[in-house]
Amino acid sequence: MKQYMLAVHSVAGAPTRSDADTQIAYAQTDKINNELQAAGAWVFGGGLLPPESATVVRVDDGRATMTDGPFAETKEQLGGFWVIQCADLDEALAWAEKCAQACMEPVEVRPFQGLPEN
Repeated sequence: MKQYMLAVHSVAGAPTRSDADTQIAYAQTDKINNELQAAGAWVFGGGLLPPESATVVRVDDGRATMTDGPFAETKEQLGGFWVIQCADLDEALAWAEKCAQACMEPVEVRPFQGLPEN
């Protein structure tokens, strides 16, 4: 089994979702989380607080500095993620389609580098 990160992206300035649609997205995401767990594909997942809550830590010449805010100043930011395990990229993409429908946001699929297969 290979592991993949399914990254949920949010876009600053996109139309604000209604409270009702947000509740629908949460319920649908809970459902897909349960499906992932039942299928044995679930490794880990979670939503993130807004980019303003981020702190970037850099080490230069052995000295750490910390700055408030996200690493990249872009309109698109990571909003949450799943780590799943599945047989191949096609299966990961199938899960990503379900996850994108559930959370109503774009989902990027990336395989992990160099992890041993189970």
